[in-house]
Amino acid sequence: MSTIFYNATLFNGKDNGVKQHTWFKVENGKITQLSTGDPVRDDVDKLVDLKGKYVTPGLINAHTHMMMNPITNKLEYLSETEVTATALQNLSDLIDSGVTYIRDCGCAFNTDIKLRDFAKTHSIKGPGIIASGRPMSMTGGHGDFKEGSNGEIDWSYLTDSPDEMRKSVRTALKIGADNIKVMATGGVMSAGDNIDDTALTPAEMKVAVAEAHHKGKTVAAHAQGNRGIQNALDAGVDSIEHGIYVDEKQAQFMIDHHVRLVPTLNAAASISKYGRDKLPDYMIRKNDQVKADFFKNVSMAFKKGVKVIVGTDAGTPFNSFKTGTWEEMQLLVNEIGATPTQALFAATKEAADLIGISDEYGTLETGKYADFLVLNDDPTQNIDAITQQDKSVYQHGNQIK
Repeated sequence: MSTIFYNATLFNGKDNGVKQHTWFKVENGKITQLSTGDPVRDDVDKLVDLKGKYVTPGLINAHTHMMMNPITNKLEYLSETEVTATALQNLSDLIDSGVTYIRDCGCAFNTDIKLRDFAKTHSIKGPGIIASGRPMSMTGGHGDFKEGSNGEIDWSYLTDSPDEMRKSVRTALKIGADNIKVMATGGVMSAGDNIDDTALTPAEMKVAVAEAHHKGKTVAAHAQGNRGIQNALDAGVDSIEHGIYVDEKQAQFMIDHHVRLVPTLNAAASISKYGRDKLPDYMIRKNDQVKADFFKNVSMAFKKGVKVIVGTDAGTPFNSFKTGTWEEMQLLVNEIGATPTQALFAATKEAADLIGISDEYGTLETGKYADFLVLNDDPTQNIDAITQQDKSVYQHGNQIK
């Protein structure tokens, strides 16, 4: 079936600004023609008048945890059934919000891998998935907690030597991980460590990078403290997740070596805004200690030229799958200094490049899948336009919402 969408004001995710009176033809889920003016109406099954509204590529969230419930904040002793049910609801909320692709960055039972594969032959309401499966953590590090009704499985692969890392990464890749997540530092949500604690060693992470890159896969490092960020960079990772204490020298290294920063600003903002009197004291204490430095350092890195990518850490406390992606984009504009167009690039073409899907997603061009949003207002002028509750969401040319 072929459909022509016409009379659109198009932000294609590649160029600055918008183009009015644009039309594009979709066949088998992909854009086969795109131009301005009056559409060629021959040999088409359906015409859709977009009435001059603003069309943007579907959003990409490059750091989610589909298994987590941001309201209950229950992280341990989850059964696989509970994890899967939660993930399905979160995926539905993401697509309704306008997120058409995600990279999941740590999931018990490898549920993200299983749902990605299940969606190839069955209908699941949700975005496309780049899956990391279970992450890599040292014993006692950020990521060492129990899952299963009786605690029968670790959330992470617990790795305490290069050899153990090699075995764990090879196992993850065999199962089907698209990306390997390594824990280079402590974190806000783990009770037994601090943000500036180093965790996995450079030697261990170098093994993870070598094994992943050998298979054409990426490595993302949870890295918050400065020394742990350096260890991850020395190991050759592809992205720094969070990067709270990134410094100018590290930022320049990231620019020179094409390492992306996925700050997940909304994780800190949500704990600060909604978590007081509801979360353990250690979470509030650690978050309060770092939030101002976090925003300042990410702003420095962005203004220096580091590629900053939209990812939210969705699923962490009060960090919504419904609104978090919009809130992250607003924080990039209002706190970090990005323009609305730069925030849009960070959630479209730049995010697609990082997670390895830019051949078919991230921009609206011929040959790519027709994942797009229809908005009342121009998001290149005001990023708040992306928060429209009743926006239309299309995936592969089919209206989802």
